[in-house]
Amino acid sequence: MKNRKVILSHPLGNQNVRAVLRGMEQAGVLGGFVTSVATFPDSSLDKISRRISFLGEFQKRSFDPSLRNYTNTYFYRELGRIICAKLKLKFLTTHESGQFSIDKVCHYIDHKTAQLLSKESGIKGMYAYEDIALESFQVAKSLGISCLYDLPIGYWLAARRLMQQEVEARPEWAPTMVGFRDSAAKLARKDKELALADHIFVASSFTKETLQDYPGTLAPISVVPYGFPPVAINRTYNNPHGKLKLLFVGGLSQRKGLANLFEAVDLIGKQHIELTIVGRKSGGACVPLEKALQEHTYIPGLPHAQILELMQTQDVFVFPSLFEGFGLVITEAMSQGLPVITTERTIGPDIITHAENGWLTEAGNTDSLVAALEHMLQQRSHIPQLGEAAMQKAQSRPWNVYSQETATQVQKLIDN
Repeated sequence: MKNRKVILSHPLGNQNVRAVLRGMEQAGVLGGFVTSVATFPDSSLDKISRRISFLGEFQKRSFDPSLRNYTNTYFYRELGRIICAKLKLKFLTTHESGQFSIDKVCHYIDHKTAQLLSKESGIKGMYAYEDIALESFQVAKSLGISCLYDLPIGYWLAARRLMQQEVEARPEWAPTMVGFRDSAAKLARKDKELALADHIFVASSFTKETLQDYPGTLAPISVVPYGFPPVAINRTYNNPHGKLKLLFVGGLSQRKGLANLFEAVDLIGKQHIELTIVGRKSGGACVPLEKALQEHTYIPGLPHAQILELMQTQDVFVFPSLFEGFGLVITEAMSQGLPVITTERTIGPDIITHAENGWLTEAGNTDSLVAALEHMLQQRSHIPQLGEAAMQKAQSRPWNVYSQETATQVQKLIDN
């Protein structure tokens, strides 16, 4: 590892993590990347994962070859998690307590990162994510290394406050709202990570607002929205005189505002709207959810590429979430020429200009959602114009903009 650089740790390496890595590497500030599994084109692990079916998951952990010399992998826990999932050994992947749970994977990577930090010299920054930062931040503090914290979803105490109201208002939907299962120890760990942070990165203004619920003093917060995928080419639109083709993609939970969505469509009438739902069920059995899915087009899941293709066949994307750190499906839909109806508790207010490239509604308010849908029905001929405006917004902020903005901010922080 090179001196005066930043170590970044994350157990999986999702799209936003890859973007941060890319930006840091291009800016010359990346000193190391710690993860569970990473494959590179034509590496031994890449070849093995192509031949052994149950290791196909590793193909999702393929990284740019430029990151190979920076990457440190510790795959024991994650390999165990994948195998247990394939064998349906649920007791070994049980939330928090299972030996191969995602929590244990996170703590393992955090521990290995802390060990690595204690051996390195000249490292100026430690960039870590929620639930993966405590031990590495503690070591970083002892060494005078800046602790840079990335919070991908809203603060847990704000989530409890807002979603408890929803549980009380809609007890029949409570089985789908599974965000209350974190133990007191896990929640305390989150707060300790925040307390150690020297700077906090969030992807939306809403996530920043949720941190107002934190009981102590926090480090400065930077809002750096994620990027958009490449825009659709030769996008066409449907006949404006048929049913309004409405699409939702996401987890099937009332945290996503599904009850409000179904109510709104019922109030307007299915003779005017064709609703398609794509997503997997979460939590226990929910009678109103099962009933509603039978009344609309329901697709349990699709590969990402097929979701983007489906988006190009629809008129409007709706995402009435009650609590969302960002909502990548919003940017994906806009990139495919879909005007989006969403709420103020998503990335929506940061990237949507109301009534120009989408609509902002009040979270949990069915009447607000009905009003937006009725406006769409009355202005069907404007959908292509709105979709073009959505794509223009997407073109203005590709993923490399997020990469560059984050890297620039990180460089300023470690140079101070």
